[in-house]
Amino acid sequence: MYCEKCRIVFDAARCPRCGNRHVREAEAEDLCLLTEKEVLWSEMVEDAMRDAGIPCLAKGKLGAGMTKILGTALETIRFYVPYGRLAEARAVVDALFPETEEEETPEA
Repeated sequence: MYCEKCRIVFDAARCPRCGNRHVREAEAEDLCLLTEKEVLWSEMVEDAMRDAGIPCLAKGKLGAGMTKILGTALETIRFYVPYGRLAEARAVVDALFPETEEEETPEA
């Protein structure tokens, strides 16, 4: 299923992130959240997506105004890719940032 608010794909009748019940089957062109990384790593993710030929949208979580005030130390970048390329994009990110048991994060 796909939540248009959160832009995530999941296996449930309700969005695990926001609780939205108005979900639907994902379509190939739907933008899906791939990962969220600190600004330090954002260029690496963008370059990897470009090299793999995967279209990618990078969007700051705080926004430009807050980032200007607070600085980039608190900013994180969310990366979105089309659902049709999500599995391929996840493989690229997993190769860049292999998770260890200590660094596991819950899936969004």
